[in-house]
Amino acid sequence: MADLQRQFLGLGDRPALVLVDVIKGFTDPACPLGSEADSVVKACALLLEAFRRKELPVFFTTVVYHNPLQAHVFRQRLPALNVLQPASEWVQVDERLTPLENETVIEKQWASGFFKTDLQQGLAAQNADSLVIGGLTTSGCVRATAVDGLQHDYRVVVVEEATGDRNLAAHESNLFDLQAKYVDVLNLDRVLILVGS
Repeated sequence: MADLQRQFLGLGDRPALVLVDVIKGFTDPACPLGSEADSVVKACALLLEAFRRKELPVFFTTVVYHNPLQAHVFRQRLPALNVLQPASEWVQVDERLTPLENETVIEKQWASGFFKTDLQQGLAAQNADSLVIGGLTTSGCVRATAVDGLQHDYRVVVVEEATGDRNLAAHESNLFDLQAKYVDVLNLDRVLILVGS
């Protein structure tokens, strides 16, 4: 069967950077949810530097559970999520990517950065017309946020080196699928050129 024809869309005039769950709970192998993610954090830091230099919008997401009823089915499925409590260090953005005062950190409880959050309102307030997405993990929250970005009518670029997963096969297959149907998956150097860095 022939592959679907698709168009390269790239970025608009005012892209926003969305760094999905690059939090200590996912970047520190000491956490039950964590894995070694140094290369992902480094790539995210380069994106962050480029967006800040161009004074473009930046958003972070984290996962925080304030009560037992939030996302209770998701947490039954993945009990390790229960460590993501408000007072826990695991919900903090990795210190190598510390948000500035004018950069929004979106708390979420499910996979997508858009689901039951105010990410869409924040993007609209910043006049964002496209998204660059990096973060953790490719097969979970990155994928869900990227697909929801498309479903909110944004052009979406997922940055290959700025995403990662505990399972390399899952990482690669999800990038392949995202590129095939939903978004542009590009390498870091090309994205930095598109952003104008």
